[in-house]
Amino acid sequence: MVLLSDPEVVAIPLRESGQPLVDLRDWAPLRLDGRLADPAGAYAHLRAELVARLVTAQTLLPSGVELLVVEGYRPLRLQTSYFEEHVDLLRARLPGTPASTLRRMASRYIAPPELAPHVAGAAVDLTLSTVDGDELWLGSAVNDTDTTACHTDSADLGEEARANRDLLVGALRRVGLVNYPSEWWHWSYGDRYWARATGAEHAIYGPVEL
Repeated sequence: MVLLSDPEVVAIPLRESGQPLVDLRDWAPLRLDGRLADPAGAYAHLRAELVARLVTAQTLLPSGVELLVVEGYRPLRLQTSYFEEHVDLLRARLPGTPASTLRRMASRYIAPPELAPHVAGAAVDLTLSTVDGDELWLGSAVNDTDTTACHTDSADLGEEARANRDLLVGALRRVGLVNYPSEWWHWSYGDRYWARATGAEHAIYGPVEL
């Protein structure tokens, strides 16, 4: 698996498009979950092209099933906090491990702040729900990285979870989004990881202020 911090990803150039962030709270076609809502509404923002592709992906889902967006844009300070907290957790579990190794291990599940797609508005964490807002089961909770079921291609899934996950994966891949393999809920477009996965010459979205 290629990590977000892999040298191949880091080396990809960025040509910022300047495309604006869209506030999903004003975007009726997509259902927005409030579990990670913040006072500024940062979680509800995504780059405009990514939003358009999500709307298209939703039309590819069966009747009665919708995308449920959990988190989009993430301020740099928050991404830094998440990453450093995970490094500290690993340090406590593995005393004596070199700092560089801990950071690489942490980047398996949380992107280093300087490379994180979320701080570019280029990544979205999402799942599926019914039209009434009831969340479908996809094998683990969103952001639960303490189970092998968090891996997109995990074999540790029941029939229901596998079927639902296949729906999500199929729709999002058809509209050009790229998944981070250790997190079935994490998808991106336009960032360095997307560029590496698709063979694009450069990323089009970099860190942005809300």
